[in-house]
Amino acid sequence: MSEDTTDETAGEDQSPRDRLGEEKERAVAGFDQGVVDILSWVLDTETRARIFVYLRQHPWSTSEEVADGTGLYPSTVREALAELAEEDVVERRKRQSEGAGNNPYEYTAIAPSDLVGGVVGRVQDELNTVFNLDAHLGSEDADAADEPVRIEVEAADDGDEDEQRS
Repeated sequence: MSEDTTDETAGEDQSPRDRLGEEKERAVAGFDQGVVDILSWVLDTETRARIFVYLRQHPWSTSEEVADGTGLYPSTVREALAELAEEDVVERRKRQSEGAGNNPYEYTAIAPSDLVGGVVGRVQDELNTVFNLDAHLGSEDADAADEPVRIEVEAADDGDEDEQRS
């Protein structure tokens, strides 16, 4: 019997609940990787994205806990957390403990909606540079009257929910 046949037979022996559980795990893993991919672009590296996702799921974790939870090297995590804290992507505070000794820092990630605000500004600046390239290069075709690119992000309107209920 080939290995493929064994896998197919094993799937048939599983209860529908078990098969659904496996499908859910695959879907969640795929979704998580998609989130990490998007955040890798926003936060510059996959390492920083994985740390951000971990901290959204486990707020107020220490660098050691983040390293254990993400599988990243502790020194890599500490370096990335320091950068993210400096950029205000994560918040940092001393962990309070009742005993004497070292109170490590603990971290939590800002809300994704706050993260988007910083990205919008970056994208807007880059688009303005591209659209105004002729002016920067001194081209005769440059139109000085062009307005810069402006991107606005609006919060979700709670009024939409009221309209849907009517």
